[in-house]
Amino acid sequence: MAEDQRLARIFGVLFLITYITSIGALALFQPVLDDPVGYIAGGGKDNQVDLGALLELLLIIANVGTAVVLYPIARRQNEALAIGYVAARIIECVFIAAGIIFVLGIVGLRHDLPGAEDAAFTLAALKDWTFQLGPGFIVGWGNGLILGYIMYRSGLVPRRMAWFGLIGGPLIILSGTGVIFGWWDAGGTVQSLATIPEFIWELFLGIYCSIWGFRRDSPILAESAR
Repeated sequence: MAEDQRLARIFGVLFLITYITSIGALALFQPVLDDPVGYIAGGGKDNQVDLGALLELLLIIANVGTAVVLYPIARRQNEALAIGYVAARIIECVFIAAGIIFVLGIVGLRHDLPGAEDAAFTLAALKDWTFQLGPGFIVGWGNGLILGYIMYRSGLVPRRMAWFGLIGGPLIILSGTGVIFGWWDAGGTVQSLATIPEFIWELFLGIYCSIWGFRRDSPILAESAR
């Protein structure tokens, strides 16, 4: 039980790290993505983008860490879904890593100005798409449906809160699909509202598990389950 609770708190801390790094990186990248040509032509702050890239690298480590730390416990409930959660996190991180490459490419264009403006727009657009396909779509399957179902069935956290994941996951998937097909704008009102349940779910997991760990009366924490 002590080892399970240690893993629970590591899981919670890693989730909080994903919040801090993802929000921080988005804030640092946004001026570049909003006006990539102005960044190249003006006095762009390369160190700001480099820091954002570092935060997203830490985000990748924390993302994978949440799945790896949870796996030994989640497999007691459903091994296939436990592996699926690890896979979903890795796929999400592949898109994040691609986004890091694209945004660093914009920085590189500042040192090769001829013909750089069109390329800057292209890289910025590709960076936006990596966000839409990773955090804006895959997260709905991984953190929403898969993790929400595991937590609901296992009772590792209060089941009423797991519904935020089970509801938020499909909303993320639907809103991401709508962006892909042009039904609504990326980051617009529809997509922003659709992310609220998932936002609450992930923030709850980070805080709850960091402070209290997993619920001790969960069936998969019993000696027989271990």
